[in-house]
Amino acid sequence: MHRARHSGHRTVRIALAVLLAAAPASLATVSVAHAAAPAGVTAKAGVGLDDPHKKDIAMQLVSSAENSSLNWKAQYGYIEDIGDQRGYTAGIIGFCSGTGDMLDLVEHYNSLKPGNVLAEYLPALRKVNGSDSHAGLGSAFERDWAAAAKDTVFQQAQNDERDRVYFNPAVSQAKADGLRALGQFAYYDAIVMHGPGSDSVSFGGIRKTAMKKARTPAQGGDETTYLNAFLDARKAAMKTEEAHSDTSRVDTEQRVFLKARNFDLNPPLKWKVYGDSYSINS
Repeated sequence: MHRARHSGHRTVRIALAVLLAAAPASLATVSVAHAAAPAGVTAKAGVGLDDPHKKDIAMQLVSSAENSSLNWKAQYGYIEDIGDQRGYTAGIIGFCSGTGDMLDLVEHYNSLKPGNVLAEYLPALRKVNGSDSHAGLGSAFERDWAAAAKDTVFQQAQNDERDRVYFNPAVSQAKADGLRALGQFAYYDAIVMHGPGSDSVSFGGIRKTAMKKARTPAQGGDETTYLNAFLDARKAAMKTEEAHSDTSRVDTEQRVFLKARNFDLNPPLKWKVYGDSYSINS
């Protein structure tokens, strides 16, 4: 599973790798099942984050925090051990060899293209799952990952797993909570960094904490009030670990959009992450 990353500001997802390795698929749906909106309640009118252009904006926003770049498509070949006891972190949302989602990704890739360059590493990925070991992987795996990243089938596999585990659950839950594109992005950014799940510092727990402070729009609450409560809960979760102590992706990115009442996340967008300035003009 992904952990946000940034040169000089490495961050790690707060989750138990062993538990994630044991049941990655079930955790992916926990947050969506929790406290679904009443029947007939949908997000307010507006283009959702699942609109292709809005989704690209979301990917650029996340990449600015994790890769110091808006070019998220350049990250398919990223692979590195960032020293967080979760093995390799790789790809567009940081699939990890120690937490199960890298294994899921390579298995999915192999189902789409049997005998691909990464297929030979499946036994090793199964063995290292739940640990930070590189056994059976190493520099050869790194080279082959970079080679596979040039394959459009592998790129599609990464997109598929991003959507299945992170993007779709986050957006579906946000829509059920009556949130527009900005709130949908706040959910997605949180699930990418903290992981799906229900413990206090995973996405489901952050949402639960927020709902104790404010009602969602689907519950009749004010969108600004609820999103402020969610971002407060997100910051509190981030600060439980030193690597998350820089909360600028909330303070000087998402709060900026919220203060401007840009609920539909419409360009032009201007923000800062870790002191670096970014903009999306259209």
